[in-house]
Amino acid sequence: MRASTDKELVQLFRAEDSRNYAFNLIVKKYQEKLYWHIRKMLISHEDTDDVLQNTFINAFHGLEHFREDASLFTWLYRIATNEALTALKKKKRRFFLPLGDVQSHLGKNLEADDYIDGEDIRMKLQKAILTLPEKQRLVFNMKYFDEMKYDEMAEILDTTVGALKASYHHAVKKIEKYLEGN
Repeated sequence: MRASTDKELVQLFRAEDSRNYAFNLIVKKYQEKLYWHIRKMLISHEDTDDVLQNTFINAFHGLEHFREDASLFTWLYRIATNEALTALKKKKRRFFLPLGDVQSHLGKNLEADDYIDGEDIRMKLQKAILTLPEKQRLVFNMKYFDEMKYDEMAEILDTTVGALKASYHHAVKKIEKYLEGN
C-alpha cells in the first residue's frame, strides 16, 4: 500500500465513514517527528507523551476546519510547538519558578534520561541548548535537528525569516561559548 499524501489524508478525514481511519494514518505518519520535536523542548518522556497526546486531540478537533493554507505537517508542528510552550509555562506557574529554575529542572531530567549517555557529546550539547532562552532553543532545535527551512519555521512560529536567522545565529554563538567553557 502506498503512503497517502497529506491532501488525501485530509479529504479522507473529512468523509464521516473514514474519519478514524484517516486520523490513525495521520498519527502514524507524524507521531515520531512530533514526539522528538516536543521532547527536545520538554526533555521528559512523560511530559512529552502528555503534550503529544494533547497535540493530536487538538488536531482531531481542528482538522475538520483545516483550511490547507499550510501543509498538514506545518499545521501539526505549530500545534505541537504551542502545546509544548504552554506546558513549559504551566510548569513555571505551577512551581512559581523563574526561567533559570525551569532550565535547572530540565537539566536534571536530561541527566536522568536513559536515552543520552552522561559522558556523551550529545549530553554537553543538550545542556548547552538548555541554557538558551525558550525562543532561541526552539529555533535552534528546528533548524539544527529537524533541518527545517527558515520559511517553514516562519510559518509555524508566525514570525519573519530575518528574526529566525538572528535567533539561530545568537543561539549558535551561545552554544559555542558554553561548549568552550565546559
